[in-house]
Amino acid sequence: MFIDKARIIVSSGKGGDGHVSFRREKYVPAGGPDGGDGGKGGDVVFVVDDGLNTLTDFRHIRKYAAQHGEDGKKKRMAGKKGQDMEIKVPAGTVIREANSGKVIVDMSGDMRRYVILRGGRGGNGNMHYATSTMQAPKYAQPGQPSRSLELLLELKMIADVGLVGFPNVGKSTLLSMSSNAKPRIANYHFTTLQPILGVVDLEDAPGFVMADIPGLIEGAADGAGLGHEFLAHLERTKVLIHVVDAAGTEGRDPIEDIMAINRELARYKIDLSSRKQILAANKCDLIESFEEDGTGESASAEDPIREIRAYCEPLGIEVFPISAATGKGVRELLYHVSGILSQMPADTVTYEQEYDPEAELTYDEAPYTVTYDPKTKEYFVEGPRIERMLGYTNLETEKGFIFFQKFLVDNGIIDELKRLGCKEGDTVRLYGHGFEFFE
Repeated sequence: MFIDKARIIVSSGKGGDGHVSFRREKYVPAGGPDGGDGGKGGDVVFVVDDGLNTLTDFRHIRKYAAQHGEDGKKKRMAGKKGQDMEIKVPAGTVIREANSGKVIVDMSGDMRRYVILRGGRGGNGNMHYATSTMQAPKYAQPGQPSRSLELLLELKMIADVGLVGFPNVGKSTLLSMSSNAKPRIANYHFTTLQPILGVVDLEDAPGFVMADIPGLIEGAADGAGLGHEFLAHLERTKVLIHVVDAAGTEGRDPIEDIMAINRELARYKIDLSSRKQILAANKCDLIESFEEDGTGESASAEDPIREIRAYCEPLGIEVFPISAATGKGVRELLYHVSGILSQMPADTVTYEQEYDPEAELTYDEAPYTVTYDPKTKEYFVEGPRIERMLGYTNLETEKGFIFFQKFLVDNGIIDELKRLGCKEGDTVRLYGHGFEFFE
């Protein structure tokens, strides 16, 4: 089964925590802090693998996590960095934020590697927090937490030319006759169950990549069958070769088939009907009345090729009678397509970024808690953020105490104390420091 959509969850590595320790040696009984820093968490990285052409692997594994950073150690030794999680995808994979559907990155063109989530920063060890007034800090910074993101992967095949048409009209045969692709071919509907790429090499003319898109059916633009999935692969193509069974070997009218496919193309979310289109009137070798007069026209007035030309050419659609089975007319068709492509920009159609995980997903600072002990009738303010602030603030100086008061106000701690009923004269404790509350 061809898998061109997948939903996965990725998680970056947590940063390692800083370490709290003190130098203890035989002749240094009161050494300073020597806690090392935590290691950085691993990143989540998408990498293009040219050996892949489907998203099948993501059917079996839905969660991908980078390695956590190692905690810091004593003797100022830093923790080891967490290993990155590399996720390999085919070229042409569009990665979206699953809930909003916004594009994060299009793994096409020059985009071969993209860091979608960076690992958490490792925390500082307590050796960073020693000051003249606090020479033995018992606080180390925790590492930044891991972050997770649910992603929608969509494979939109990269090809210059897309073959479209009803099932069993000869698209696979045309691709096999024109390129190095070897699709399975048989005389029944829906032979092609997944898009197939082929490289067309031409003498004295630029080659191109052509994709055989599985046969469409009416209602494809509304998702009938696998319509949406298949039509999505046409979004990057520059030229469409519309293959039709000109001989009507299965009892269908070629003109009605052309109209039906073009309706589906026009109704798709991107107006594919406005793209350059060439009509390959296939199976002309099975038309008994078809005899070329030397100009590429049929000598018979009853030939369906005349009817197809009469319908298509006023719409600006050029018609090439071919037989994919015998190779008749295929060379002329391919050289014509090469000439059209040579006049078009060489850049691959890519999708612009709409969602930046680094901007959207922020780290929450370590919280603080404000509690009241009815036994001692005291209020307690605790938490890593508070302890860290005390580590670098000298409360014995006027400047330091003013900074401390401002910190309490700016972080909402004063409001939280009031909410719990703290009044002037009540005692507030912060890690061994006692203060009398006043407004």
